[in-house]
Amino acid sequence: MADFRILFTATALSQLGTNIGYVAVPLIAVTTLDATPGQVGALATLSTVAFLLIGLPAGAWVDRMRHRRVLITADLARAALLASVPVVWWFDALTLTHLYVVVVLTGCATVFFDIGSQSTLPRLVDRDGLVRANAAVMTLIAVGNVSGRGAGGGLVQLLTAPVALVCTAGAHLASALRLTALRRAPAPPRPPAGHPVRLSAQIAEGLRHVFGNKELRALALTAALANLGSQIINTMLPVLFIRELGLPASALGLFWAVGGAGLLLGARCARPVADRLGHGRTLAVAGLCLAPAGLLVPLIDRGPGLWLAGTGYLLAMFKTGMDNVLGVSLRQRMTSDSLLGRMNATFRFLLTGALAVGSALAGLFGELVSVQSTLWTGAAVLAGAFLPTFLSPVRTRRQLPRPPAESRHPVSGR
Repeated sequence: MADFRILFTATALSQLGTNIGYVAVPLIAVTTLDATPGQVGALATLSTVAFLLIGLPAGAWVDRMRHRRVLITADLARAALLASVPVVWWFDALTLTHLYVVVVLTGCATVFFDIGSQSTLPRLVDRDGLVRANAAVMTLIAVGNVSGRGAGGGLVQLLTAPVALVCTAGAHLASALRLTALRRAPAPPRPPAGHPVRLSAQIAEGLRHVFGNKELRALALTAALANLGSQIINTMLPVLFIRELGLPASALGLFWAVGGAGLLLGARCARPVADRLGHGRTLAVAGLCLAPAGLLVPLIDRGPGLWLAGTGYLLAMFKTGMDNVLGVSLRQRMTSDSLLGRMNATFRFLLTGALAVGSALAGLFGELVSVQSTLWTGAAVLAGAFLPTFLSPVRTRRQLPRPPAESRHPVSGR
């Protein structure tokens, strides 16, 4: 468990940096570079498009590499790229093009970090401890959303957005240094006889594993739709808060922090509720009861509507927090070690690809229609995202499945 604690603390540092950057980067575009809604949408799209470009082959590559090296390299790359923004800004040479390049390359590094970390975790803990471990990680991510985004809004207001990115770069550097304490990482599992060795064949095997299973397919579709709706909303929030409502950056950071609080509560409640209701039934009931709360988010204004929208966002993210713990545990439990990277890459391709599509749609709708109409579109998608899981065999599952034979025991590699 020592290595899990190292991974946990490194992830905490990385999440802190990511969430400060989540607030700072779009606000740099809006306040420093006077970006339009379409340009803000393009920036958000480019920050996630890497999963569409390299997400699937990255999973096959991660399955062939030592995960410790992948994680450290990804964090160092993100630290260097993000540090370039305040340096260029200091010399009064910052442009939207520079910001676009930084978010694309940072997204590429994030592809490898996310796939590597989700593929490492099942090999550091026993498969029976996956729900507990994933609950801890999701709690950490939720705390990062609360503290990181809240701090991000405050730092932007206090120091300006470009300077706040110094903190983001420092957090990723600290994460990389922490990961050097990992003991010798498990070697990539040897593929069984007859296992495909060509990259395209390995990618296809990962896709068949996810889309050929009714439960995995439903989990992937629900998560992708939830990401699509959330991203449409989140892409327009900086424009709505700063430009249309005239609210301070700290108010935007606080609103996003409320969503993080919902993720935190959902992650903490997932395991005890699932123990009582069953894993599948918990996912179904949470979706049916909580997902429609997302329809309250477009009611944002300067008065009581802000509190009502915040409540809706809290409840929708509570549901997402439960989904993340139980859904991730389910898909990890159903996947052998030799397929973990490709399974995670397939999910990340769909989930983060949905973020890229959501950002592009938000920018397009924001330019052609209105910010408010864009928010309603995102809210409708978010509210209906639970349906694929609700209508699938996941709904009747009471317990996690037995792990594949090759994954019944953690691989120590030591």
